[in-house]
Amino acid sequence: MNALGHTLGLTVTAEGIETASRARRMRAAGCDTGQGWYFGRPVPPGEITRRVAAQRR
Repeated sequence: MNALGHTLGLTVTAEGIETASRARRMRAAGCDTGQGWYFGRPVPPGEITRRVAAQRR
């Protein structure tokens, strides 16, 4: 799936990352980004907008 996504020019995102070990495995498998409890708890939509804007700076 990762290769297909990259061939199509897409960013591959792994979901459900809960541990550092899983994050490393997903990165090694070719995922570009990840989401899940390991990176942060669920937040309201407005908070997501703020965090994404801060990441781009």
